[in-house]
This record gives sequence, C-alpha cells and structure tokens, in this order.
Amino acid sequence: MGQHSVIVYILLAIVVTNLIRVTPMVLIRGQIRNRFVRSFLYYVPYVTLAVMTFPDMVLAAPTPLTGILALLAGIIAAWLRLGLFPVAAICCIIVYLL
Repeated sequence: MGQHSVIVYILLAIVVTNLIRVTPMVLIRGQIRNRFVRSFLYYVPYVTLAVMTFPDMVLAAPTPLTGILALLAGIIAAWLRLGLFPVAAICCIIVYLL
C-alpha cells in the first residue's frame, strides 16, 4: 500500500465521519417534537453498545455457555440496581468459577 493510498483513505474517513455528524444539524433546525423519533434517538446509543458488546461477552469466555450464564447473572444484578462495577465483578467471578 503506497503513501498516496493511505492519505486518500484517511481523507475519506474524515469526510464520512463529518458528514454523519454535520448532516443532522443541517437538516434539522428546531427541536424534534415527534415522540417516536425522540424515543428512537434516545435508545440508539444503548442499542449500539449492546450490539457491539453482546457477542464478545458470550464468546470471550472459555465456552459460550459460561458467557451466557455470566450474562444472565449480570442482567439480574443490573435489574437489582447494582452499579456498573459490581455487575462487572459478578460477571467476571462467575466466568472464573465456571
């Protein structure tokens, strides 16, 4: 890969990243009042994070069953309103013990 290709790829990444961030600001001037769109935009970061981390949570353990059991324990711990650190610690302990 030549020096010219690397520069083109970096410039293309800059343009695409800025288009994604600037386009909504240009197209949407006022406050969004549609309830569906507001709730959709509220949950997008959480869904994106879940989609990126879920496969790794299951596959990072020695066996997928261990990862699934740790995930279920983490969901229960989060449901009981434990903080991020205790939930992560519980999941790690379960994977270690299993």
